[in-house]
Amino acid sequence: MGWKGLIEEYRKFLPVDQNTPVITLNEGNTPLIFAPKISALINENVNLFLKYEGLNPTGSFKDRGMTMAISKAKQNGAKAVMCASTGNTSASAAAYSARSGLKCIVLIPKGAIALGKLAQALIHGAEVLAIDGNFDQALELVKEITDNYPVTLVNSLNPFRIEGQKTAAFEVCDSLGKAPDYLAIPVGNAGNITAYWKGFNEYKQNNKISNLPVMLGFQAAGSAPIVNKAIVTDPKTIATAIKIGNPASWKSAETARDDSQGLIEAVTDDEILAAYQLLAQTEGVFVEPASAASVAGILKLAKTGYFKNNTPINIVCVLTGHGLKDPDRAIAIIKQPEVISPTVAAVLEKIKLDK
Repeated sequence: MGWKGLIEEYRKFLPVDQNTPVITLNEGNTPLIFAPKISALINENVNLFLKYEGLNPTGSFKDRGMTMAISKAKQNGAKAVMCASTGNTSASAAAYSARSGLKCIVLIPKGAIALGKLAQALIHGAEVLAIDGNFDQALELVKEITDNYPVTLVNSLNPFRIEGQKTAAFEVCDSLGKAPDYLAIPVGNAGNITAYWKGFNEYKQNNKISNLPVMLGFQAAGSAPIVNKAIVTDPKTIATAIKIGNPASWKSAETARDDSQGLIEAVTDDEILAAYQLLAQTEGVFVEPASAASVAGILKLAKTGYFKNNTPINIVCVLTGHGLKDPDRAIAIIKQPEVISPTVAAVLEKIKLDK
């Protein structure tokens, strides 16, 4: 039957057993797309690849962790799950909960979630509550409730989320036949950079790869607590998926950075939006703004000469979510269609097409 989801594909690397009810939407197996035009912008020795996680079932990388979190919640007898979310976690939790028959409760920051993501959570039947506060406050409420009531937390603090998300690192290595030289990734709550580093290390320990990549994480400049070494109480960025001022996986993200001799830096909203349009208009890949932080960061580092090398290097940029998650952003920055007369002459006049 082909691909059956990441739990079945990577079962021996995951904490599941014969009693685990596998709740899957056949997530994973996302493409690793070579980006020739962006590669050329850096230098002739760079091969840049895009790990397009927007092609997971609910349109983001969150499905990798959620198949594990919901499967284990079901195995452990949970009746309900709960998360705080800026959007993608809520969409994924709601979909997998619907699949499993579990009740799903979601807390979101009021006015800080893209409508595409909110629509997903609602249509899958989640109970969605908007709090008059930010993501970090929502997460604190979820932690308190799940600590004291029979509800399972499915944010990335749940260790099974990290277990599922690490499989993306396995796929990158399986596609390349080795580990990349650099892995660039957006950093919000920091669970994903943590998971990738865990995955690369496990593959190396199992002799699947011989080297480990340098981890390059990128936060939005208005929401960069790890970069600035301080909690951001009022994070600001158009990249809502990484608009988090106090990452739950802060310390493990720093470990991934330091152990790989990498870095975590900030990119501005303008740099994110430039990369967002570049991906769509030169490589044909439409992502939500936060996803473009990885490419924005690579282009920013390239300008400083960071990737000077006389031998070919492979860079993988993780693109965390599909562009249709936040269509309003694209519509806001791109020129809208002009209305013309319904005639061939009117069309030809506008497109300047010669015979």
